Amino acid sequence: MATDNFSIDDIFKRALNKTSIFKDRNVLRSDYIPDKLYFRDEQIRIVAETISPVLHGARPSNMFLYGKTGTGKTAVAKYVFSKLSQIALSKSIGVRFAYVNTRMAGTEYRVLYEIARDFNIPVPHTGLALSEIFDRIFKNLSRDRFSGLIILDEIDFLVKSHGDDLLYELTRANERLSGVFISLVGISNDLTFKEYLDPRVLSSLSEEELVFPPYTAEELKVILADRIRLGFQPNVFTEAALNLAAALAAAEHGDARRAVDLVRVAGEIAERKNLAFVDEEQVREALLKIDQDRLVDALRSLPLHSKLVVLSVAGLKDNVSTGAVYNNYSQLCKKLGIPELTTRRVSGLLNELSMLGIVSAETVSLGRQGRSKRPKLLIPLTTVKAVFSNDPVLFDLVKYVEDYVE
Repeated sequence: MATDNFSIDDIFKRALNKTSIFKDRNVLRSDYIPDKLYFRDEQIRIVAETISPVLHGARPSNMFLYGKTGTGKTAVAKYVFSKLSQIALSKSIGVRFAYVNTRMAGTEYRVLYEIARDFNIPVPHTGLALSEIFDRIFKNLSRDRFSGLIILDEIDFLVKSHGDDLLYELTRANERLSGVFISLVGISNDLTFKEYLDPRVLSSLSEEELVFPPYTAEELKVILADRIRLGFQPNVFTEAALNLAAALAAAEHGDARRAVDLVRVAGEIAERKNLAFVDEEQVREALLKIDQDRLVDALRSLPLHSKLVVLSVAGLKDNVSTGAVYNNYSQLCKKLGIPELTTRRVSGLLNELSMLGIVSAETVSLGRQGRSKRPKLLIPLTTVKAVFSNDPVLFDLVKYVEDYVE
């Protein structure tokens, strides 16, 4: 035990005494919003023009931003909201801003709680009916003469996991507000997201849409070079490592978030090895580490029903179809004593898991019988077992899945 303590002390002493290759790690975080967003001037202009009527007290259109992960949707929305917030504050314009990542929030209650918090409206962490939170938000905005602009990030997750009732209430909020309004900016990786919406919600949205293209390798190189300049000491990150990180991220659909993560993790690996430079070898190591960590984190953070769908796909044997997945899923729900979702909702969860790279939901032709999806687990079954075996709700189901015959 004493040896362990001394080794820990040595680690901390070395960290204090040596010069870090990093200058500012924060700028290498994927949620950092830089002062300059490269190659997104057109998207910034469109979003700014769409929501600018709020400066005249008019309600802007609801808006949806689409695009693959790491194409700048969240960064642009937050950037424009930040600039607008500064102007509104300086001109004493009655508007409040809220940002919620619905996947991180997890539940409808938490989504509304975070909206209320950003609007400076007191709401307890738990214990209220959703209708009561809505009432508090609407009454406070009307009383204080403040309008609300809300960013709902990963909005498709909210709808696929919980339905569209909350979204419906938000889109119809203006019928209950007096002299003020609520407008939404939804962000989604799923271009087919609206297929999951009830026609009532679609009719209330009257939205504008903006699709973000992926970054090219050359664009990613410029973005990364700027982050490296801000985040690392001079001449630490080699040109070869920069080129490799940009190329790897470009191959992953132009994902700038992944590119920044690659650079940061490569730097951390180099620093732990007491290296003076970050080269291609550390970038390749970072890629392996990020992929493994991403899968584990993705599995852990899934909602319960999505975890059950993963287990249902893992339990497939001979009959590989969405129907077989749903049969497995129904059995797992019965064993847990919880109500099952509809086949449509489970199909939506399969699509989401496919987007995360956890399962494939490839559609194949069956000739005269039409087309069908053939779900398949894309990650090692050992990883699924290891993560879910540590989940107290799913612990007993992991062994049960091994005995499936479908």
